[in-house]
Amino acid sequence: MSSVRFIEVDAEFAGQRLDNFLMARAKGVPKSLIYRVIRKGEVRVNKGRAKPERKLEAGDIVRVPPMQTKEAPVINVSDSLKQALIDAIIWDQDGLIIINKPAGIAVHGGSGVSVGLIEALREALKAPHLELVHRLDRDTSGCVMVARKRSMLKYLQDALRQKGVIQKHYLAIAHGRWPKHLAVVDVPLKRCEYPNGERIVRVQSDGKPSVTEFRVIQSNESVSLLAAKPLTGRTHQIRVHALHAGHALVADSKYASDDLNKAIKQKGFKRLGLHAHRLEFTLPDGKLCDVRAPLPGDLAEPLTNMGVMLDEVLA
Repeated sequence: MSSVRFIEVDAEFAGQRLDNFLMARAKGVPKSLIYRVIRKGEVRVNKGRAKPERKLEAGDIVRVPPMQTKEAPVINVSDSLKQALIDAIIWDQDGLIIINKPAGIAVHGGSGVSVGLIEALREALKAPHLELVHRLDRDTSGCVMVARKRSMLKYLQDALRQKGVIQKHYLAIAHGRWPKHLAVVDVPLKRCEYPNGERIVRVQSDGKPSVTEFRVIQSNESVSLLAAKPLTGRTHQIRVHALHAGHALVADSKYASDDLNKAIKQKGFKRLGLHAHRLEFTLPDGKLCDVRAPLPGDLAEPLTNMGVMLDEVLA
């Protein structure tokens, strides 16, 4: 970024804000500097001054002044992790990747995590412009969408904001026998942050409307294997709705009690019993995308050992 550049806006990026357009092309440049050069008029669109929120159009010419970058962080991704992520890809076409994310890996780096799924996948595929469409908790496994093109990213993010356009199906493992008549949990959820920085979600009357559908697949007195379908997209929604129903998810270090977690770990559950099993939606060209990630062995094996039949899930 040591000299002036003139960038023509491709049709794919039409509608993007000027500030976001610059951030995507000035990796390592502090956001404060980007906003400062826009404010001072050093950034021009078609030779005129522009505000950060300016929506760009195809064919616009953006003048980008010299800007000092921070030293780019070195991202070290092991060959074994690269190969594991490549092997976990279950859809790669139409500008979209869907990957069966392993449990234990964050979707992106930050907050003490140096490398997340998206950084590792960019390295593995040598595709620096990959972008996450949505998130999964670190301890949740299963389907994650990653866009190869901005047009696909925008399409899917718009679809996620519309109720029912993208169908997400989870497999959840809860403590105890889930009542078969309990098919819907409809209670508002609110995110709370404590002085120590911990974030937790609670059922509160002033929270956001939140609805999850549950169906019992198999159950016994110890555990229940559930099909869970969130109709809204709140943080930790399935986990907190299961807790509210009196059946916290197994090995949930945030919401289940220490005694429950200790007992269930002795049964072989070493991590959160939640798996993003299936995604269904229509692609921009009208084609149906319907993908499934099988229940991983670290959840399937202890379930089987506890007498839960998995034929319906693993078929």
